[in-house]
Amino acid sequence: MFSALAARRRFSDLSEQEVLALAISSEEDDARIYRTYAERLRVQYPATAAVFEGMAAEEDEHRRMLIERHQARFGEVIPLIRREHVAGYYARKPVWLAANLSLDKIRAEAEAMERDAASFYIHAAQHTQDAATRKLLGDLAEAEQDHEKRAEELEATNLTHDARDEENRAAYRQFILTWVQPGLAGLMDGSVSTLAPIFATAFATQNSHTTLLVGLASAVGAGISMGFTEAAHDDGVISGRGSPIKRGLASGLMTAAGGLGHALPYLIADFWTATMVAVMVVFVELWLIAWIQNRYMETPFLRAVVQVVIGGVLVFLAGTLIGAG
Repeated sequence: MFSALAARRRFSDLSEQEVLALAISSEEDDARIYRTYAERLRVQYPATAAVFEGMAAEEDEHRRMLIERHQARFGEVIPLIRREHVAGYYARKPVWLAANLSLDKIRAEAEAMERDAASFYIHAAQHTQDAATRKLLGDLAEAEQDHEKRAEELEATNLTHDARDEENRAAYRQFILTWVQPGLAGLMDGSVSTLAPIFATAFATQNSHTTLLVGLASAVGAGISMGFTEAAHDDGVISGRGSPIKRGLASGLMTAAGGLGHALPYLIADFWTATMVAVMVVFVELWLIAWIQNRYMETPFLRAVVQVVIGGVLVFLAGTLIGAG
């Protein structure tokens, strides 16, 4: 690793030809990144994909201008130099390699790319004494700074109000499928399925410490199980539900949280006080689940109450009766 770092050149040590070569390779890379975004978005967000195609075409034009300047000043052979060869040079985070990027994340990364490119051209223009090259680099710095305006123009052409609304709805739906739905399923499972073992243990032993241990084991075990199950059973390619890792995290963490909610009150040494607090926590958990179903899944609130609260109460009573018997 250290040898690789030592082999990198400092930007201040680059020749004018190498600066031009670096600019050419950077424009080529950025155009390919924009086209990758466009291809990724084409099915769900065709209007935004068209915007990125337009931005890629802009980068191609910048590359053509740089190559022409290199040919006029240094000839046909362009040195091979890329971002990773230069110490202190801005690096592109390889976010485009991620399988499931949100629309907002892609737009934010594109804005960061334009800011980095503008900064590079400002410094590069100061690095050359040739008037024509300096003018070209300065013009490109201004063009990169104006790319936000250009993106707005492209959006005005390709991304109509209706198209933007449709894409925003699609992005919201993706958020629901990737985070809310598996998280809600986990919270329901963790809150409801652990009721029986926790309260059965509580009333069977009437011991806070023992109940706490059973509750912790139930919550953590259920969280691990639900997380792996969610991540493994659907890779999101066909269903479009998004990254299995994100869904697994949402499901696993919320399952564990649902179980821990009514296990942790048994940190209280007095059994009956702990049990009263746990019952109140269960009541809050079940109503929270009903609210999330109504808010994000558009389930009628009364139906959500019947499905969740009544079901949870039945599981709680089952655990209580079994433990008391």
